[in-house]
Order: sequence, then structure tokens, then C-alpha cells
Amino acid sequence: MGNILLGLVPALMWGLQPLVMQKIGGKATNQQMGMSMGTLLFSVGVLLFHQPTEWNTNLIIASLLCGIFWSFGQINQIKSFHIIGVSRAMPISTGTQLLGTTLVGVLYFREWTQAMQFVLGISALVLIVAGVAFTAFQEKEEKIGSEINMKRGMTILIVSSAGFVLYAVIPRIADINGWDAVFPQAIGMFIGSILFCSFEKRPEIFGRKSFQNILTGLFFAVANVTIMLSNEANGVALGFTLSQMNVVVSTVGGLVVLHETKTSKELKYTLGGLILVLAGGILIGMTK
Repeated sequence: MGNILLGLVPALMWGLQPLVMQKIGGKATNQQMGMSMGTLLFSVGVLLFHQPTEWNTNLIIASLLCGIFWSFGQINQIKSFHIIGVSRAMPISTGTQLLGTTLVGVLYFREWTQAMQFVLGISALVLIVAGVAFTAFQEKEEKIGSEINMKRGMTILIVSSAGFVLYAVIPRIADINGWDAVFPQAIGMFIGSILFCSFEKRPEIFGRKSFQNILTGLFFAVANVTIMLSNEANGVALGFTLSQMNVVVSTVGGLVVLHETKTSKELKYTLGGLILVLAGGILIGMTK
């Protein structure tokens, strides 16, 4: 029971992260910088307890790149929150990330070798695509401006997911230990955040809201570390599956806590899409 509860910590922290971020407020640049600063602070604490076995070029470059791609994915995801809301963005973001990481795993790492893995995996991909489509549903009666925002938000989410997928697969490609990467990865996140925030109009990189949003970075960092603990305690299949429950927390939280509005039909489609994305995530966990 204790291991299951541990596995739910990443889901809770990642699920609460966008809700806390939107409650604190600020520009996308404030929220991005706050996250990176909070993650960097937490990584210093991890470094005190876990020193990498060897500081080599492979570890440093791969971790820095990993952090930079995360910052690219994260700032675009944050932008989507401002455009289409957390309750609509998170299922789409989770679904597209699952699709991306699964396809890389199958095509590059050759993870599926047995017939049952292909059956479960292909079924999962179909469910996820359907879930994303359901979540993106809007009633035709809505204004044209809303449709434009949805298309813009979807495009930004797909771009952000590309960054998150690279963040997830680079450590595997470089064959680096997750614990060893925590600190140099956070350095990359901080550098990347400054870089991408500087491209925005009138960025407030170190404004008051940036420092308030350090809290969101701590939520992310706790999830990032506990997912590694969960994978060690529960195995990757169960640990991965439990972590995907974050989309339930963030989607329902967006509706209840942030009071994001939807028509009755849109709400049904969103909840249906959420269930499909979750089912797909569970099936993918079963292939691991």
C-alpha cells in the first residue's frame, strides 16, 4: 500500500502544478522562470544527498540539453493554459506526449517485440488519439474567435510536446542515470528558461510573480524525484501508469478550482476524452 501511495505522489504534484501556477498568476515568462528557479533550488538539495558517480562530458551535455528541451516544452505548455485553459490543455498535452514517447520507444528503442505488446500498444494509441479529439471538441455555436484560439492552443501544445518528448528520451539515448542528471538538468532548465523567455515581448524574467511561482517549480521537482523512487519501488510499468493520473487532478481541478467554463456537451466530451487518454496510458504501462 505504501508503494502505491508513493506512486500517486507524482500524479498529485504534477496535477496540482498547473492549478497552483494559474492561481498565483503572472505572465507566461513569470511562471516559466518561477518553475525553473524552484526546480534548481530543489536540485541543490538533491545534490547534497546524491553526488554523481562521475562528472563526465556525456552526463553534462545530455543533462543540459534535456533541461533546455524541457524549458522549451514547458513555456509553450504554459502559453496554452492562457489560451485554452488547464482543463482542456492538460488531456491534450498528456495524450500527445504519450503518443510521442511511445512512438520513439517503438521505432527507436524497439520496445515492442511480442504480439501482445503490439495489440495493447496500438489499442492504446487509438484510445489516446480519440481522447485528444474528444477533449478538443467545441460546439459549433461558439464564436469564431474561440475556434481560432483552440487551433492556436492545439498547435502550441503539439510543439510543446515535442520538447517534452526530447526531455524524456535524451537520458535513455545518452544512457545516463536519472539521479545523476537531476542537478545539471536543472541548470539546463534555468538557462533554457532565460533564453526562451527573452524572446517574448516585454518579459518579466525576475519579476515578483516569478519568485512567487518558485512554488510551482517545487511541485514539479518533487514529482520528478518521486517518479524515480516509484519506478524503483513499483517497477516502471506500474510507476508510469500511476503517474499518468496527474491528468485527472489537473483537468478536474481546472473545472472546479479555476472555474473554467464549458457547455454541458463540451464537459461530457472532455470527461470522455479524459477517460480515453487515461485508458490509453494504462495500456501503454502494460506494454512496458
